[in-house]
Amino acid sequence: MKTISRCPWPSDDPLMIAYHDNEWGVPLHDDRKLFEFMVLDCFQAGLSWRTVLHKRENFRKAFDNFDYRKIAKYDQQKIDSLLQDTGIIRNKAKINGTIQNAKCFLEVQKEFGSFDHYIWSFTNRKIIVNKWKSLSELPARSEISDLMSKDLVKRGFKFAGSTICYAFMQAIGMVNDHLTTCFRYTF
Repeated sequence: MKTISRCPWPSDDPLMIAYHDNEWGVPLHDDRKLFEFMVLDCFQAGLSWRTVLHKRENFRKAFDNFDYRKIAKYDQQKIDSLLQDTGIIRNKAKINGTIQNAKCFLEVQKEFGSFDHYIWSFTNRKIIVNKWKSLSELPARSEISDLMSKDLVKRGFKFAGSTICYAFMQAIGMVNDHLTTCFRYTF
């Protein structure tokens, strides 16, 4: 039986492998899914992706299936409820940041027609294809993630630093950072 060659970061974790094989680096253009990854990357700040991924379904339930229209209207009672939810990462700043980001997300949609149109403009709607041979080559940020971060922060987004933006770019397929030896390198 032939062994599949993939990026080493999923290790032997079945959920991480499924995420790597089916989602990471696949170009996304659906605003709700883009917001989902924005929320998950916000909560990842300072933590491992594995931690967040293993709580993803709990986040989906707690945050109304990542419906940014609903999240933008969350009140103190909902915030208090989220702070008591042991299934998610109970970080007040990240919860409040998610609500703020939902409001900003709606403003971007009004201005650009869709968040997709706005966010993909940073790469001229093209995928940046890198040619990394080892994980040590992968950057934590780029000039584009710096520009994206600066613009998102200017628009009021929280947890939108360049490193988070770069992870977001990887997740939504704006940048292909699969190793050249990985079976997902070319889709």
